Amino acid sequence: MDILLAIKAIIMGLVEGFTEFLPISSTGHLILAGSLLNFTGDKVKVFEIAIQAGAMLAVIWEYRQRIANVATGLGSDPKQRKFVTNLIIAFIPAAVLGFLFNETIKAELFSPVPVATAFIVGGLVILWVERRHTGGNRLARVETVDEMSPLDALKVGVAQAFALIPGTSRSGATIIGGMLFGLSRKAATEFSFFLAIPTLLSATVYSVVKERHLLSMADIPMFGLGGLAAFASAFLCVRWLLRYISTHDFTIFAWYRIVFGIVVLVTAHFNLVTWAE
Repeated sequence: MDILLAIKAIIMGLVEGFTEFLPISSTGHLILAGSLLNFTGDKVKVFEIAIQAGAMLAVIWEYRQRIANVATGLGSDPKQRKFVTNLIIAFIPAAVLGFLFNETIKAELFSPVPVATAFIVGGLVILWVERRHTGGNRLARVETVDEMSPLDALKVGVAQAFALIPGTSRSGATIIGGMLFGLSRKAATEFSFFLAIPTLLSATVYSVVKERHLLSMADIPMFGLGGLAAFASAFLCVRWLLRYISTHDFTIFAWYRIVFGIVVLVTAHFNLVTWAE
């Protein structure tokens, strides 16, 4: 494999892993990073989705004991059955809408300016929810993922569906949506991690199978490097985020989104950076 291509694949994997579970949009960052690296095209879009599997594996490893408990207790433990049922319920809205509108979204919204706009709007939403969550001294109704009801799961699932818009952020939509609907910051964050497993896995399988005509055996090293980089960086990010949310809110990510989005829009408007479509 070409050295330059390998470097680009690793950089994209690192971007994916460091941004997948933060409320700043991994898809948006991948689109912008790919534009700057001149790493674009239909095959790259498949690559960007496929390497999400590496980030997903980081969650599986971090929560391997909980996942093992679910697997062994699914047939006998009502708590584990409820947990899996909630994940399925939360997964359905994005899965259905993604299946129906995937092509339209890819054609119309997978470009820097719509992504930057979504960055800014998402940042403003985070600021509003955080102010509402803390300013009004609101107490969380649901402290842990095991306390969530099917209705709570459905609400988070509907929130996740908004992340089909590139730049919105899947983790941001589920975490901030969960907080808006009464989940504690920790419960919303952990449920977002768990929900990433079926969501990212299905997206990867669907994209690779659907676009398999674009791929060849020669692409395996590129996908492998990207996935490995995504796994390593996501593992570090998940560990860090769990510590961070114990004493901080998400305001800093909101301002990051807003500033970053404005920079992209300004540079695009004045042709300071040639953002590839």
